[in-house]
Amino acid sequence: MINTMSTWSIYLLIALGGAFGASMRFYISQLMLNWLGKGFPFATLAVNISGSLLMGALHGLIEQGVIEVGVYRPLITIGFLGAFTTFSTFSLDTLLLIQQGEVLKATINILLSVTLCIFAAALGMFIVSIFNK
Repeated sequence: MINTMSTWSIYLLIALGGAFGASMRFYISQLMLNWLGKGFPFATLAVNISGSLLMGALHGLIEQGVIEVGVYRPLITIGFLGAFTTFSTFSLDTLLLIQQGEVLKATINILLSVTLCIFAAALGMFIVSIFNK
């Protein structure tokens, strides 16, 4: 019974984090569309970069023992960031750009998304290492 209870608690944490992450993704998408229009998938790029930064920072905090994995991993990394970041949307956005003949925009999107998201994850880990000395 205790194992079942803890399993359900984990699922609940993931669901709560996912609901918040999906809501934040929608909010940022609307914000970016209002600011920059829909000629380029800026919203997807923005959530993927910020999600990578948060993932890197959280990983750094866990690795350095500042926070325990416990609640944070299912709530934030699996739930919130799993719903917030949008790699599947990135893939579709890029494919649609290619299908529309916008190969240069698709290439720029791929290069920016991959490079900036990896950099953002590294930056998150670096920031944590600076402030946790």
